[in-house]
Amino acid sequence: MAETILEVKNLVKDYGDFVLDKISFEIPRGVVMGLIGENGAGKSTTINCILNEVQKSSGQILLFGKDHIQNEIEIKDKIGVVFDENFFPDIFTPSEIGSYMSGIYRNWESFTFREYLKKFELPETKAIKDFSKGMKVKLAFAVALSHKAELLILDEATSGLDPIIRDDILDLLLDFVQDETHAVLVSSHITSDLEKIADYITFIHKGRLVFSHPKDDLVDNYGIISCGAVIFDSLDKSDIIAYRKEDYQFKVLVKNRHKAEKNYPKAIVEPAAIEDIMLFYVKGELQ
Repeated sequence: MAETILEVKNLVKDYGDFVLDKISFEIPRGVVMGLIGENGAGKSTTINCILNEVQKSSGQILLFGKDHIQNEIEIKDKIGVVFDENFFPDIFTPSEIGSYMSGIYRNWESFTFREYLKKFELPETKAIKDFSKGMKVKLAFAVALSHKAELLILDEATSGLDPIIRDDILDLLLDFVQDETHAVLVSSHITSDLEKIADYITFIHKGRLVFSHPKDDLVDNYGIISCGAVIFDSLDKSDIIAYRKEDYQFKVLVKNRHKAEKNYPKAIVEPAAIEDIMLFYVKGELQ
């Protein structure tokens, strides 16, 4: 099995009115993990705890096998971070950002940074305040990928971008993990993007971990049964994760659609997309 690049163990952050409650998952090298959940579920809190931007209440976070606080400077040198907002001073130009970053990151590569600026068609001498949102995100990626980062952490980094730019970034992330020494943790509301690139999906709901599973297991096995009341009443309740009652039928989320197809031949059973799974857990009636 590949070496673990990030391990989160029983992470707790208690704000009083919201608790991130005993979140645990791990990311091996060579994979993309998608982090999903509704607004306010705890995704950004999890990421901020990993980065030590928010102090955790309890639990353990290991990056590259080392404690994320005791070895913070060494660890952050090997992490690239992209948020959905621009944190660079608006009066700076990309060229000035490059000079500034060369004094922060031990392994800063000016040539690589300039190559990404060319690839992303970003003018080196134009003030960031004159950039579009898409240009600002591409600049953040250029910085994140120019200091030999081994782990990329993205928090809604592609939200609000047009489909062409998003597709370019997804290709870039797949290239990043291709050599199986890097990894990506990406929080996103765009679950269709995660279906394209993620190897694992971690789902947080109301501060609690629902699951952390290989994406293929979810896509290959989860299903939605569409049926009337008679069939619904006959369903084995142990097969049901959650259900939603609509005007004339029930929609039922199950973990094993192949078993459901065999057991309920008169019902319609379809594959469940990641977005479907999330919606059932958040808005459905849990069994």
